[in-house]
Amino acid sequence: MKAARPSLGLSLQFADPRHRALLPRHRVARWLRAALAGPAQFTVRIVDAEEGQSLNRDYRGKDYATNVLTFAYGEDDAEGGAPADEDAVPGIAADLILCAPVVEREAAEQGKTLEEHYAHLLVHGALHAQGDDHELPDAATAMEQREREVLARLGFADPYR
Repeated sequence: MKAARPSLGLSLQFADPRHRALLPRHRVARWLRAALAGPAQFTVRIVDAEEGQSLNRDYRGKDYATNVLTFAYGEDDAEGGAPADEDAVPGIAADLILCAPVVEREAAEQGKTLEEHYAHLLVHGALHAQGDDHELPDAATAMEQREREVLARLGFADPYR
């Protein structure tokens, strides 16, 4: 019997439309769902270099556009006295911001297709939204292994090859 797929709410936005044809909603949903351990609500926004740089500067203090930013929301928001939203969707909620020119440049530099690189970055962002990180060596190794496993199930090569 096939395992049930986690439920996924998805809003897909294109502030930079250059890769819209490559990223139909069903494909993005498939990649994200493959990385999920439970239900989730994602907004995926594809941005240009200016918006990517602005967000990275304002939220991470780094004045350059980066490939993917993950803004996760959820249970921690209710700490500190604010009541939890009783109408909230169960599971994780996150915004994933991908910078189209950076993704395009990195894919070329790494000898990957745009599809491969977008799939990897969406899986990477979904894992971040679920609490994975790569700040410490052991955590980075574990996260990279999860990425490899998810991408292999999706039919993609090892993104760290």
